[in-house]
Amino acid sequence: MPDHTIGDTRDRVELAPGEVPSDGRFANPDLLPVPVEARRWTTYNFTALWVGMAHNIPSWLLASGLVALGMDWKQAVLTIALANLIVLAPMLLIGHAGPKYGIPFPVLARAPFGVRGANLAALIRAAVACAWFGIQTWIGGSGIFVLLGKVFGGWEDAAEIAGQPWPLWLCFILFWALELAIIYRGMEALRRFENWAAPFVIVGALALLVWIGVKAGGFGELLDQPSKLGWGEDFWQVFFPSLMGMIAFWSTLSLNIPDFTRFGAGQRSQILGQTLGLPTTMTLFALLSVFVTSGSEAVYGAPIWDPVELVSKTDSVFGLLYALVTVLVATISVNIAANVVSPAYDLANLAPRRINFRRGALITGVVGVLIMPWKLTSTPELYIYTWLGLVGGLLGTVAGILIADYWVVRRTRLSLPDLYREGGPYWYTGGWNISAVAAFVVGGVLAIGGSHSAPGQGPFPEEGLIPFLKPLADYGWAVGVASSFLLYTALMIRRRPTR
Repeated sequence: MPDHTIGDTRDRVELAPGEVPSDGRFANPDLLPVPVEARRWTTYNFTALWVGMAHNIPSWLLASGLVALGMDWKQAVLTIALANLIVLAPMLLIGHAGPKYGIPFPVLARAPFGVRGANLAALIRAAVACAWFGIQTWIGGSGIFVLLGKVFGGWEDAAEIAGQPWPLWLCFILFWALELAIIYRGMEALRRFENWAAPFVIVGALALLVWIGVKAGGFGELLDQPSKLGWGEDFWQVFFPSLMGMIAFWSTLSLNIPDFTRFGAGQRSQILGQTLGLPTTMTLFALLSVFVTSGSEAVYGAPIWDPVELVSKTDSVFGLLYALVTVLVATISVNIAANVVSPAYDLANLAPRRINFRRGALITGVVGVLIMPWKLTSTPELYIYTWLGLVGGLLGTVAGILIADYWVVRRTRLSLPDLYREGGPYWYTGGWNISAVAAFVVGGVLAIGGSHSAPGQGPFPEEGLIPFLKPLADYGWAVGVASSFLLYTALMIRRRPTR
């Protein structure tokens, strides 16, 4: 597949000047297609984007969550590697529309859901992103609080507000404001930030590995610890819901990846960039977290999975300050790209005349704080099974509809002007495609209807929300993708449009 250079318009479509008004009911400058000459992200830009997003504290803790559930390190890394290879497929399929048409996710969703119905998919994605934004911002602020406390001698005597030391709230608020200040400058600023953030974070993570390796004189016993689950029935009962949870970790991005690929110089750029950036980086980062944790066990007698807690044990002021900057850069790089860009576009799609990209980003920041979603990370069961499992099931359902519509029903052919107009082929019934809504509802019920929790470990009944669907709950993302894909295709294939 040729990598089209800047200025080469083969297989890249754009609107003619004035073809769609930028201030119409369903358009604003942020939602209109990126002009071909402005689609200049290269393979390196996409690789750097994923490296920057993958190297963050929650990614580091994924392996620890799986080990806490009983896996050994090899099983945990295998699960993470397989999950990211699987989620790469919808990333590339949905991302194809970006370089070709220059449109963001909510505009692409207008083709299957309808010009108005796309708000259903967009708001689900936005709500998930707002929750993730809160989680990541709290984790980043807490890391800054711990490291600054170590540099300045601790916060033992600090007064508390709402059960937390006031410096922790201050770190959280300042970090929150810094994130929004960066994204407020727009996508080009994000591209430049990710370009240098990616190598900086890699160096920081490798420095942590070298430091603990030297201090330990090698690595501890963690790498030799057998699995508590073995490879029999007990393992598979944990493996499949964990695999769906690991897929769900990036299933959010598999939906709104056109928000980034719309800036791509060609298909080869996004395909190679994402393939080089996502599965390889996540697997290596999981290995890195296991090796560092193993070294910490040799040094301190117990494994320390949290990298901030581990670094805080050093007495080197330089090391603490470098770790502080690394935590800042790593958390900002993932939080802005993964959790602010999408809802900014999604909210703009809801009310194009009132909300632009910058206002959408500010709304995201406020909502992400108000819903306080960081409580979801309190236990591995709640984080992996409940939060990630529920999110994965719903977003997988939307992904199945998008893939079916773009690749099977329309064969990648879209009419750009009609995506922004009332009364065209994407208007359906009052702006809604009932077939897409039906596929979403049925797929969503099948994917998450059987959600269940062990007694005292989650919000769902032990027998499942819908008991006879309980066997499907452990495969939520896959069930959502497959069921919505098949149902939507069956409903639409008889009336296959040319665009």
